[in-house]
Amino acid sequence: MPAPDFHPATPEDVRQLRDTLQSQGKHLVFTNGCFDLLHTGHVRYLQQARALGDALVVAINSDASVRTLKGPDRPINSELDRAEVIAALACVDTVVIFEEPRVTRLIEQIQPHIYAKGGDYTPDTLDPGEKAALDSAGTAISILSLVPGRSTTNMLNRMQTPAAPVE
Repeated sequence: MPAPDFHPATPEDVRQLRDTLQSQGKHLVFTNGCFDLLHTGHVRYLQQARALGDALVVAINSDASVRTLKGPDRPINSELDRAEVIAALACVDTVVIFEEPRVTRLIEQIQPHIYAKGGDYTPDTLDPGEKAALDSAGTAISILSLVPGRSTTNMLNRMQTPAAPVE
């Protein structure tokens, strides 16, 4: 049986969701990342992010922007595959793909109520353009805790090391 057609949301779709939520006194939570190889750290992070508001939108870096950020050997999975996997999580309401290395323009378009980022960041270490867009939109920033030892880079390193112990 063929897989159902998956189509990520457009920025306009996400802005409409945000406006609908606002009209109901509810809050849109927004986060972004490559999400190249889904792991426990991602799942727990996205569950924490969703708990911050009434709907969670995840922006996925396009394949080209992942290559810019992570190098020519990445991503491992295509943008549509990564988006479909993330969208399948119960805690995620919708997924949008963005082309630029930074999510600044999408933040400006969507103007989310809450922005979630992993604990490897602080509000002061966010990309300056992204931080300015968040401040301009009046978006609250929430830094979420990391799951120690869980990262895509760690997974890739273990795959390249024979008989590496699994944590």
